[in-house]
Amino acid sequence: MMQNIWQKFCQMPGIRKITRKNLPFVLIGALLLGVGVYIGASSAVQAVAAKKELPIYSVKRDDKVVAISFDAAWGDEDTADIIKALADYNVKTTFFVVGNWVDKYPHQVKALHEAGHEIMNHSDTHPHMTKLSLDEMRREINRCNDKIEAITGVRPNLFRPPYGDYNNAVIQAMHDMGMYTIQWDVDSLDWKDLTEEQIVARVVPKVTPGSIVLFHNGAKHTAKALPMILDGLQKAGYTIVKVSEIIYYDNYTIDHTGRQIPTTSIN
Repeated sequence: MMQNIWQKFCQMPGIRKITRKNLPFVLIGALLLGVGVYIGASSAVQAVAAKKELPIYSVKRDDKVVAISFDAAWGDEDTADIIKALADYNVKTTFFVVGNWVDKYPHQVKALHEAGHEIMNHSDTHPHMTKLSLDEMRREINRCNDKIEAITGVRPNLFRPPYGDYNNAVIQAMHDMGMYTIQWDVDSLDWKDLTEEQIVARVVPKVTPGSIVLFHNGAKHTAKALPMILDGLQKAGYTIVKVSEIIYYDNYTIDHTGRQIPTTSIN
C-alpha cells in the first residue's frame, strides 16, 4: 500500500525529480499524503462498521391507521377483560406471547385466536436475545412458534425482542428465519402501574399515522384504560389494525428512527 502511495506521489505535478536538496520536502509530502489516505480509509471502515440494523418501530402511512399490540409474558389476570374491551370496539390486535406463557395459559391463547386476534412470537423463555448464540436464538424462536402453531394452526412471522433488546445479530437471525422484528413508537408504560388517565395521556395524543403502540396484558390498569384509548383513537379518525396489517413485507427501507418506508414513496 505504501509503495502505491509513493508511486502516486511521485507522479503528481511538480514532482519530476528527487534530489538531495528537495528530498526532505518530498518525504514530508509523502507522509502527509499517506496520513490522508489512512484517515480516508479509516473513516470509510468506521462508516461501514457503524451501520446499525433496525427493527420496525413504525410505518410511513398517509392514511390514519394505527396498530395496537400487547406483550404477554407473565400473568393473565386481565386477558379476558382486554378481549371484551377490544370486542366492544370491534378491534383486532396483535399479542406477542412468550412460549412459557403459552405453556401456562393455552386456553387464553385459544381464546385470543378465536376472538380474531393474531398471536406472534415474543421468544420462548424471555431472555436477552443479544446474549445468546445464533443457535440459541433459533431455538427460542422455533420453540415459541411451535407452541403457538400447535394451538392456533398459524405459524408466526413477527417477533418482538424481550426487553426491546436487539443488535445486528438478532435482526439478521430473524431475517434469515423469515421473521420481521417489531418494536413500537408509542409506549403506554402500563407496566409501571400508571393510572388509567396517565396511560390514556401517554397513548392517544402521541399516536400518529403508522404508529405501533405497546401494551401489556398483565399490567394493573390497562384493561380499564383500554376503552378510553380505543374510543379516543376512533373518534380521532383512526382505524386500528393488527401489526401484520400495517407493515410492508417487501420493497421498503427503514430510516434511522426505525420507520418503515415503502420504496415506491421515495423520489
